[in-house]
Amino acid sequence: MPRDPLLTAGPGRHHPFLMLCIRRSLAGIAATCAVSLLVFVGTDLLPGDAADVILTRSASSGGGTPEQLAALRAELGLDVPWPQRYLGWIGGLLQGDLGSSLVSGRSVTDVIGSRLGNTLVLAGTATVLLVPVAVGLGLWSGIRQGRPGDRVVSGVAVAAQALPEFVAATLLIAVFALIAGLLPAVSLVPPGTSPLARPEILVLPVLSLLSVMAGQSIRMVRARTSEVVRADFVRVARLHGIPERRVVWRYVVPNALGPALQLLAGSISWLVGGIVVVEQVFAYPGISHELVQAIISRDVPVVQALAFAMAVCTLAIYTLADLLVVALVPKLRTGG
Repeated sequence: MPRDPLLTAGPGRHHPFLMLCIRRSLAGIAATCAVSLLVFVGTDLLPGDAADVILTRSASSGGGTPEQLAALRAELGLDVPWPQRYLGWIGGLLQGDLGSSLVSGRSVTDVIGSRLGNTLVLAGTATVLLVPVAVGLGLWSGIRQGRPGDRVVSGVAVAAQALPEFVAATLLIAVFALIAGLLPAVSLVPPGTSPLARPEILVLPVLSLLSVMAGQSIRMVRARTSEVVRADFVRVARLHGIPERRVVWRYVVPNALGPALQLLAGSISWLVGGIVVVEQVFAYPGISHELVQAIISRDVPVVQALAFAMAVCTLAIYTLADLLVVALVPKLRTGG
């Protein structure tokens, strides 16, 4: 039975693609460890803490006595040195325990889990639509560079990219909700139900995310495609009489998508920050509300869990993009 050329390259020698996967995985683990430390230290440096917020809210004098503050900090474990708290937090992460909210006392898993599903639906829908739109229009525009269709696509992409997400969301609400009355202006999801049960509430938030992400992504794919189209190996392929369709799919698309995927990964990771703004504008019940409230109340375990989850998602997206680039480009895949 023939051996898979992507996994082996002869007896006693590993294939470069397999070794690259191992190196990328190890690098991702190292980056995750570094991110965990940065997240913990960053949240620990926030001015004030949960004890200050709790006493300020509960005491009519506006803060309580120093003795009360010290006692509450000891009760919440905030008086423990940060290296010890960091090791305890890492140990909990490895066991799947994110800790408890300092404000409500609820499990952080429960606090986040009640909203995380809604955010994943919104982010997943936007990503599923972004990739074919950005890749399709970027390739189409890059292959037809200089033609009227290319100018229209490029102009619309630049205009969309220039709009901040909250401005795009406001314009969409004004046009489709207030003027046309076609879609709801707010995206409320009844507790215990999925946003997919009312898909109309996802249309405007998804369009708001796409309006900003797609513009930048289309331009990046288009720029790379236009470079590949002018490359010498594409000209040689055409001079040898290879059909244009085969030239595009065999030579242009793989070489254009390789580097473009890494740039596209940056646009997808932008969802981590952009979705917070969109959820606030549309009153969408995602994790942004919990994150904002946790920062205000200095609920450090919730902030740490959400920040760490966002960072890990970003690292995973870039790692996957790197591996896809190598898989698409034969020269990189074979170590040439």
